[in-house]
Amino acid sequence: MSLGRFVFPVWILLGLLLGSSANADTNTGKIYTGFFSNLALGGYDPVAYFPKGDVQGGPVKGKKTYSWEWQGAQWYFSSQENKELFQANPHKYAPEYGGHCAWAVGAKNSLVKGNPKYWTLKEGKLYLNYNRKVQKLWEQDPDAFIEKGNKNWPGLNR
Repeated sequence: MSLGRFVFPVWILLGLLLGSSANADTNTGKIYTGFFSNLALGGYDPVAYFPKGDVQGGPVKGKKTYSWEWQGAQWYFSSQENKELFQANPHKYAPEYGGHCAWAVGAKNSLVKGNPKYWTLKEGKLYLNYNRKVQKLWEQDPDAFIEKGNKNWPGLNR
């Protein structure tokens, strides 16, 4: 029996364990959807991160009732209004690097899941980080990490 028979299934298994990424265009890239679903942002509403008038933005869980498929991923919204805003301009609201950890993309040239609870808005763009510790590293110089991340992303976005 040849060992080569087992190599291919192992790579498939590793891909499943590391999380799924649906193909997307060059602006957003691969959308991180998690292990066994096609749910973007862990079900959080991407529009809710952006301030509206006097209302501060932040993570808000979306509802299946207000869902829409875009770039191979299912997106949830907290209201019909937010769903319509996203549909009109998804590139404005979708997280950078497809929702992968922005620090990992910039600092380590690697794909790591982003956590919707650890986020930053920078120049009108949404960036996610893996956890609070990583977000503190990110906050030391987000401009440098964005610059490096934008250079690294095309190679990661295959």
